[in-house]
Amino acid sequence: MNYAPLVRAIVKRLLDAGYAVVPTPFKVATIEFAFTAALTGAETRSLDLVLIVDTTTGDFGDRDSQRVFQRIEALSRALDVTESRYVVTLILAGAVLAGKIERLSEICRVLSVNEVALDGNGMPANAQAAARMEDSIRVLLPLVIPEPSARNADPATGPMGELRAALIKKVDRNSLEGLIAAAEAGEESVMDKLAEEFKSALTLREPNE
Repeated sequence: MNYAPLVRAIVKRLLDAGYAVVPTPFKVATIEFAFTAALTGAETRSLDLVLIVDTTTGDFGDRDSQRVFQRIEALSRALDVTESRYVVTLILAGAVLAGKIERLSEICRVLSVNEVALDGNGMPANAQAAARMEDSIRVLLPLVIPEPSARNADPATGPMGELRAALIKKVDRNSLEGLIAAAEAGEESVMDKLAEEFKSALTLREPNE
């Protein structure tokens, strides 16, 4: 389907994140539903159903919050009838939707994407535009953990530096440095280090025989 530029950019980002396009219109409980675009997640997000409405072009009456609400409400009821476990997310792409959208948030998750600078290919024009779009749909995207080299690039100001500064007044310095070092090796190392600390603390508090 030929999407408007902003919708195309959103769909591509979701595809890159592992989502798959659902052909529209689609049927639920024999009822046909039409949306600008629809996608489903994979693996841990396999129950995500993402619907995109183009509030700029106004396909399917998508410039009117009441009409959008009626369609989403009908879909929600159809999913209930089929005992579907899909979690619905509605993305409002483009112009601010006319009317109140608060009611929409009562039946599904609602995200808004607007004012994203796009290039001639309909993709975010620069890193700032890409970050702005991603921030708007962040809840749908996989969590990205910085590489260890990036985390350690500046120990004084990086995440570990912030952790050290926050805890230094509350935790014994030697214990704190040991825990931070263990954190670099992963969760299991932290648990082992904590077990050591607890064992040591209990030993020190044992009454003298």
